[in-house]
Amino acid sequence: MRAAAILAVILIAAVIGPWFLPWRFDAIDWSAVRAAPFSGSHILGTDSVGRDQLARLLTGTRVSLGIAGAAALVALIIGTFWGAVAGWCGGWIDAAMMRLVDALYALPFMFVVILLMVVFGRSILLVFLGIGAVEWLTTARVVRAQVMALKVRPFILASEAAGASAPQIVARHVLPNIFGVILAYLLITIPQVVMVESFLSFLGLGVQEPLTSLGLLVKEGVDDMDIAPLALILPCGVLMMLLICLTLLGERLRGRLSA
Repeated sequence: MRAAAILAVILIAAVIGPWFLPWRFDAIDWSAVRAAPFSGSHILGTDSVGRDQLARLLTGTRVSLGIAGAAALVALIIGTFWGAVAGWCGGWIDAAMMRLVDALYALPFMFVVILLMVVFGRSILLVFLGIGAVEWLTTARVVRAQVMALKVRPFILASEAAGASAPQIVARHVLPNIFGVILAYLLITIPQVVMVESFLSFLGLGVQEPLTSLGLLVKEGVDDMDIAPLALILPCGVLMMLLICLTLLGERLRGRLSA
């Protein structure tokens, strides 16, 4: 469980770390512009306008994970509802709903998210709503397949014979039995959303100043990598560790549930 331990350390540092630092992520120290690491109270130094790099790294990690978690939750809710309805109803309803999923799969979803950012403005709320609205397709397919397999099981047929309605059966018997599979795909979705959010922020379409995220920090690090390589290495390293750990945990959980 090394991946879980590393992920826990990153989460704890991102959540409570900024409270113990003398500088906020957006505070400017005019006397320490581009300060080197371990310069006074700036453990990792400062950026081109004198903001503490460690505070910005921890805050950026927290913002990226927060957006990823919220967007993955939106995708989970939409995908679970869509897949459960399609799998339970079957017939032409299932065919129509899944053809729409297939059509959405054919769209370049990154461009859809970018279009939303351009048309409706740039805000954190729109970022995770936009990402979540295009990341639910795989969840819908997985939930549909699980519901179709469960609805012919004897305990489901017994519930129908007892007079339980379809919403009651799905809520009380179907969804609890596939919760583990849904959780596994949620963990797999989060690193995908982290990458999308980082890419959007790198392009300047995601998180906006004075707030920061890992993608925005990578962009700033690329601009200053010739004079401050640590500003690029650190956010890239944290981003890589997050993606690896979340993917490993999701795949491991999915493997256990599939066994």
